[in-house]
Amino acid sequence: MSDLETFAAAPPDLRELLALASDLALEAGRIHAEGRRRALTLETKSSPTDVVSQVDREAEQLIMRRLSTERPRDALLAEEGSLLTGESGVRWIVDPLDGTTNYVYGYPAYAASIAVEVDGIVTVGAVLDSASGRLYRAIAGHGAVCGERRLRARRSADLSTALVATGFSYDAAQRERQGAVVAAALGRIRDIRRGGTAALDLCRVAAGEVDAYWELDLSPWDYAAGTLIAREAGAAVEHLQASHGRGPAVVAAHPALMPAFLALLEEAGALRHS
Repeated sequence: MSDLETFAAAPPDLRELLALASDLALEAGRIHAEGRRRALTLETKSSPTDVVSQVDREAEQLIMRRLSTERPRDALLAEEGSLLTGESGVRWIVDPLDGTTNYVYGYPAYAASIAVEVDGIVTVGAVLDSASGRLYRAIAGHGAVCGERRLRARRSADLSTALVATGFSYDAAQRERQGAVVAAALGRIRDIRRGGTAALDLCRVAAGEVDAYWELDLSPWDYAAGTLIAREAGAAVEHLQASHGRGPAVVAAHPALMPAFLALLEEAGALRHS
């Protein structure tokens, strides 16, 4: 089934938002590709390991310019500080380059993530895996696709055979605590994967490439689009109270696996006891 067939029943205004979100993600991907051909200028943000490049900023500026022209009444929240207030009830949540450290090293796991909220609810998401060119897309209530392929989360209820993705904070003390959670969990699952981009990890849950995912210390631009894509592929995604850190714990898995996975994370110390 093509993406056109998948989204044919969606309201025209949501299809238009998805088309623009997809185009913005592809435009950001072109900037990513161009940036790989020149020397990078880096700065640090929250810690010495939290870097931002001029490519992050160039991609965000392009997105802001296009939205200012094509959707002037919409709001924008973006990772590198771009902020537009709006009056339309539509807000764009943008990570122009998710996985900057991977990008700097040439490690092929980085993305552009574009989500669209309508009246406070994320209804459209587009995530471009820039290194591979794969574009993940979703409309709330109408499924998720990657290229021509309808996405389906892997159905598994067996925690012991679950392949689990996670990520780590930029803060050293936080990473130590997160490492302890991994150590506590590792003997009860198949294995761990650490990709370095939350948006793509959520898309991997959607595509059935991993069984589950959790990460702490995330911001809305990290998970907004990926959460929608995973949910539309049949995954359960929860934003929960983490045991430590500043942001929510984002947890994703097939609904059949989620109760056991949540129990494991709580026992391992990643989540506050309910």
